[in-house]
Amino acid sequence: MTALPASAFLYECRIRHVRAAPLRNAFSYRTYQWLVDADDLPELPPGLRRLAGFRAADHLGDPRRSIRDNLDRFLATRGIDLRGGRVAMLAHARVFGHVFNPLTVYWCHRPSGQLECVVAEVHNTYGERHCYLLRTDEAGRADTAKEFYVSPFFGVDGWYRMALPEPGARLALTVTLHRPDGTTFAASVRGRRLPATAASLLRAAARHPASTAAVSGRIRWQGAKLYGRGLRPQPRPTRAPQEGVR
Repeated sequence: MTALPASAFLYECRIRHVRAAPLRNAFSYRTYQWLVDADDLPELPPGLRRLAGFRAADHLGDPRRSIRDNLDRFLATRGIDLRGGRVAMLAHARVFGHVFNPLTVYWCHRPSGQLECVVAEVHNTYGERHCYLLRTDEAGRADTAKEFYVSPFFGVDGWYRMALPEPGARLALTVTLHRPDGTTFAASVRGRRLPATAASLLRAAARHPASTAAVSGRIRWQGAKLYGRGLRPQPRPTRAPQEGVR
């Protein structure tokens, strides 16, 4: 069947969320994500295009520009020039016209192949996004202050510890939120790499139908359950657009 770019891979994965306080809540679900080269995005044949699309409008920056151009512009505002080095992007693709990416990760390399930085792009269910620029250690870990309203039951305080090693045969990402009352939230993504072929995409789509709509639906359902258990939303602060990110 039709081959996709050699730089593209699929990861079938399990995503797990654990909220420790003030109410304990844990859930997990299976889905699949793409690892792609930002300069070589997959273009599927007509019969498969509804199963995977990559649009600049779904990510940071100006929707009239490419994803790679917008990322380079964001990095330039932080004094970083990759000089054409490779950028690997882990994300959900648009499926049947819908996409929701709680977390998109960009591994940004110098022309030599050395990792320069990692960008973690976080989306909330209110249609907003925020990018964290991370200087990770050898294990892919970095700490950063929380600056963005995500769960309505947490304010914009505390800090994250992100472990975002670049995927290989296995995908293993973890984000923990630390607040004055202790670690109150953790999310992890664990998965295995598959070749990006039409056949593997069809199998993944059959196992996880309407995958991106299911992701946002599960998050909203868990929020409704927490509301039913007595949690109430924290005020959402007025937020000016992040520089370089619309």
